[in-house]
Amino acid sequence: MPLTLQLAVPYLVFLGDVPSAVCAKTALGIVQWAPEKCVAQHRFPDCEIDTGLADMSIAEAAAAGAKSLVIGSAPIGGAIQENWISTLLDAMAAGLDIVSGLHTKLTDYSVLSEAAEKYSVRLIDVRVPPQELPIGNGEKRSGKRLLAVGTDCSVGKKYTTLAIAEALQAWEINCDFRATGQTGIMIAGSGMPIDSVVCDFTAGAAETLSPDNDPDHWDIIEGQGSLFTPAYAGVSLGLLHGSQPDAIVVCHDPLREHIVGCPNHPIPSVQTCIETNLLMARLTNPAVQAVGVSVNTSQVPVDQRQALLDRLSEETGLPCVDPIIDGVLPIIDRLLTSFPLQTSYPNQANSTQAFANKTLLNQAKDGEIA
Repeated sequence: MPLTLQLAVPYLVFLGDVPSAVCAKTALGIVQWAPEKCVAQHRFPDCEIDTGLADMSIAEAAAAGAKSLVIGSAPIGGAIQENWISTLLDAMAAGLDIVSGLHTKLTDYSVLSEAAEKYSVRLIDVRVPPQELPIGNGEKRSGKRLLAVGTDCSVGKKYTTLAIAEALQAWEINCDFRATGQTGIMIAGSGMPIDSVVCDFTAGAAETLSPDNDPDHWDIIEGQGSLFTPAYAGVSLGLLHGSQPDAIVVCHDPLREHIVGCPNHPIPSVQTCIETNLLMARLTNPAVQAVGVSVNTSQVPVDQRQALLDRLSEETGLPCVDPIIDGVLPIIDRLLTSFPLQTSYPNQANSTQAFANKTLLNQAKDGEIA
């Protein structure tokens, strides 16, 4: 995928003076899902947020093999803080690339750009897409694809696809997680910032992200936005068409009453979301199927949770799970039943054990799922 972002690993995760777990969501997500890509964390003395990684200085991390300093703090407003600059300069002097998913661009700071040129390192703004992306062509590609879609934004598309990819990999099924957002890209080490692509090229960017592959290979594609939000439906539709999914999983927050930021737009039913996404997806893959529903039940009373999942399963005819609490094995079973592999795969106990061994950082830190 020469046109997708490629990040140098392993990472030194930079927390700086991040004040809360919410503002450290990027750092916590990277450490949770890609600990093998992380060497250490770097914090200022008064920082109380801890990812669990070893604390190292810039020099210590460079000596330990770090290749990139990843900004894991997301302050309100999304700006690079002035008291970070000296640390970023030290990291570049030590030979590390700087990686950021903030709204403010690293390249907007001349002092950083000059240092990057001086030390021959990269400033990587994850929200800046590659140049010369193609437009979509809708041509059938080999391999298989699963895309997470949602009844709204921030309902679990990233966590769901990461959990599915992890389960498939535990079964030794040939698959890749394909990231489309800044945190997902940092977790995967590559990807496409789909919400920053000029709209004419959204579908082509998605095609580039998920190219031809072996017949049994699955690309598990992180979704973005929702077809039901007035703000981001265009991004979601372009990603849907370009991903050309064979399977979709619908993500849903059952306690949300209206689209985020749009109080006059109620949340659609899960069944409506399934039908609408399937209808739109058939433009580039007439054989697309829904294989499951991922439900964020973190705020649902414990004694009501299973009844809710059972009701949604009965209404949709699909397995319905909370990927953080239940795992995703019922969805995997449905996926592999609907799309049998040409080669065999190991016993599903491998996948069950892999999920059981994952702590998920205290249920995704305060119950938030992204």
